[in-house]
Amino acid sequence: MPQYRKLGSLPRKRHIMHRREGGYRGEGMYYEEVVTTAGFGRGYSICYHMRPPTRVRRVEPAGHLKFEFAEEGALRHHHFKTGGLMPDGDPIDGRIALLVNNDVAIYRCHPQSPQEELYRNAAADEVIFVHAGQGILHTMFGLLPFKAYDYIVIPRCTTYRLEFETTPRPDLLIVEATGSIEIPADYRNPDGQIRMGAPYSERDLHGPRELNPVDREEDVTVLIKDEARLTRYTLAQHPFDVVGWDGLVYPFTFNADDFEPITGTIHQPPPIHLTFQAPGFVLCTFAPRMLDTHPEAIKVPYAHSNVHADEVLYYVRGNFGSRRGVEKSSITVHPRGIPHGPHPGTILASRTMTRTDELAVMLDTMRPLQITRQALSMDDPSYPQSWLE
Repeated sequence: MPQYRKLGSLPRKRHIMHRREGGYRGEGMYYEEVVTTAGFGRGYSICYHMRPPTRVRRVEPAGHLKFEFAEEGALRHHHFKTGGLMPDGDPIDGRIALLVNNDVAIYRCHPQSPQEELYRNAAADEVIFVHAGQGILHTMFGLLPFKAYDYIVIPRCTTYRLEFETTPRPDLLIVEATGSIEIPADYRNPDGQIRMGAPYSERDLHGPRELNPVDREEDVTVLIKDEARLTRYTLAQHPFDVVGWDGLVYPFTFNADDFEPITGTIHQPPPIHLTFQAPGFVLCTFAPRMLDTHPEAIKVPYAHSNVHADEVLYYVRGNFGSRRGVEKSSITVHPRGIPHGPHPGTILASRTMTRTDELAVMLDTMRPLQITRQALSMDDPSYPQSWLE
């Protein structure tokens, strides 16, 4: 979780009256909502609403989501060319599921229209990587600006609306985690502070900058996703009526260009790129960096058999020295059980290089990933043979 943060108006102590003039039903108070994780055992935030946040007018079923998995007759590498996705839907219903297991679901989204209805993921934390676009995330915690190459980390049960500027058109990679997205434990000292020498610090994590309380007594709908089930709640007031909050649970951004790579005289393994972790998978950032300095160094990754993990790499920007044929928005999947490595010719071609300008997002999953039909429709069937001379 990010560092403790507070915004707006708070009472002197938690769980006491936060007084105001007039107010809802003339009761003269703001209404406390405690947002907790792991029961009451982990981080929490406390928010103060103009009206009780429990005022619900209607609860209606809104359907079910179902993944359409492809039949895979063989274990093989994949290369999904997702750059040609046509704009479709909004930032919520325009999501295309590509890879799924019990711990994580990976989507691409190239929305055509703005998000009109509020959305709440009740069963998963979300990481939205902004490949292109900029705008503001609206939540009860306030306004959170975002820009290209930001990871937007949204804790589960955060009601939100993504507002994009008209240009450039947004292009998103979305990760749903059934467990909690966390800053890696190895990056924290015993006092909870991010260690010196970690590839980023608290200064690189940006929470909401300002509150924008919405004081409206009107019906507002929220689409809630609870695993595969969708429910539409009609509230009796706008849920972003918070005048103050504090705690550790809130959305925040981290920009991939703020990742400080760790390098050495010889090639360093992928864990040095670790950015976030969750039960069942890790998320890494391959950022522009100096290459290895040993005179005999091989400056692209070695051939690798990852016997316990499936590797997913999303190519964002720059020249990818170990790969041929990948392009912006390509996704490669290298499953457990078979080796992968640099393409022929890339080892020698890298010998005179001193720096790489590549930017990519990687996920390693501890359980096998299932591939959807939509992903397979973008697959390059010749990719498994791309290591031949």
